[in-house]
Amino acid sequence: MKPLLELLRFGCVGIAAMLTHFIVVLLLVPAGLSPLIANIAAFAIAFQVSFYGHRNWTFGTPSQPRQYANMLAVSLAAFAINEGLYAWLLKQGSLDYRIALALVLTAVAAVTFLGAKFWAFSNPRNRA
Repeated sequence: MKPLLELLRFGCVGIAAMLTHFIVVLLLVPAGLSPLIANIAAFAIAFQVSFYGHRNWTFGTPSQPRQYANMLAVSLAAFAINEGLYAWLLKQGSLDYRIALALVLTAVAAVTFLGAKFWAFSNPRNRA
């Protein structure tokens, strides 16, 4: 697949996952969860959108058992960065939790792309 098309598809799936994540937080915080706990629940739901979207559309790879585990590892690493940055921004107290979340979700997208492309959905025969 051409790199530009792949990047465009990654962006579309990423936006869908990001919107899912954001909406879940927006629903859970007013329901009484703290933003950081809501962020964890939102990650779990948005990960499903991300994995299946990237596997089936962005990278178009045949299903392999290792892909889910690899993408989960990539996403958990990105989420650790996400949660750390989010906690730090919330502690600063100058940003609304929604704005802080939007900034963090956008900033962490590159980590997810690189890990997904070059490890989670790569062909194992093409890796050194």
